[in-house]
Amino acid sequence: MTKHCCEEMGRHVNVRCNQHDDPFACPDALIKFSAKFQEYGLIIHDGGTSSITIDFCPWCGRRLVESQRDRWFDELERRGIDPWEDEVPADFQDDRWLATPSQD
Repeated sequence: MTKHCCEEMGRHVNVRCNQHDDPFACPDALIKFSAKFQEYGLIIHDGGTSSITIDFCPWCGRRLVESQRDRWFDELERRGIDPWEDEVPADFQDDRWLATPSQD
């Protein structure tokens, strides 16, 4: 489980709605957190699943963790896995893959 920069960020990342199963459909959901990429984003409520990546917490002002998106793709490529064509292993669907030492 990811520890967020402040309680307020944690509250917004983990918001649960009684009316909407999907945070992109809920007007009260403001922040999307991608555990596998370690990225935070402001949800764009336009009927899709878009978000704008942010680098600083809107509540406490701290710099957020560095995105691991490039490392994620690099690690899959190193293993010979094409995420667009091949089945991505379960441990790459969340932050478990981060425990794997980088092969840089």
